[in-house]
Amino acid sequence: MNKKLSSILISAILFGVLFFWSYWLSFPQNKKDTARDLKESQCQVKVEERIVRGSSLSPLVKDGQKIKVLFGYYKCHPVKRNDIILYHYPPNKNPLIKIVKAVPSDKWSIKKVNEKCMVVVNNKVLKNSEGKVYLFPKNRCKMLEIYAKSYPVIPDNAYLILGNKTSGSLDSTRFGLVGKKDI
Repeated sequence: MNKKLSSILISAILFGVLFFWSYWLSFPQNKKDTARDLKESQCQVKVEERIVRGSSLSPLVKDGQKIKVLFGYYKCHPVKRNDIILYHYPPNKNPLIKIVKAVPSDKWSIKKVNEKCMVVVNNKVLKNSEGKVYLFPKNRCKMLEIYAKSYPVIPDNAYLILGNKTSGSLDSTRFGLVGKKDI
């Protein structure tokens, strides 16, 4: 083989190896890295300071209190039981601040007590942040009863959200289970 041809061949091989090496290094090395990189690129959280208007979470969160809201957080993180969330309720211009009390795959039911009702999730009676049992008047039980009969197990991307008032507020007692897209 002639010297010029062999040096071109060696150069081409080296170029190919270097090209392949740089191309290979530019990609994540495993599926976990790829999933993480994709998730991080989709997860853009915007932090805003808001003032609470209303007392449905009192005394946990008070009317007039400043809070920091992480918009977009739940696009990349699961909604968990007892998270304090903002819920977009279409008739209202401003979102509602509530507590997540039941999450997908939770078993739940409504238990009647005289003229009132309680919510039972995973065989435990729901309580507010002060440890008081939610005891809803009869008229507040209707929506919950419909949902509990239709969905005895909370479906995917559905949540039971309540205020901190044991007699109810503008929450799932009024509009039923809510979807993740509005949290």
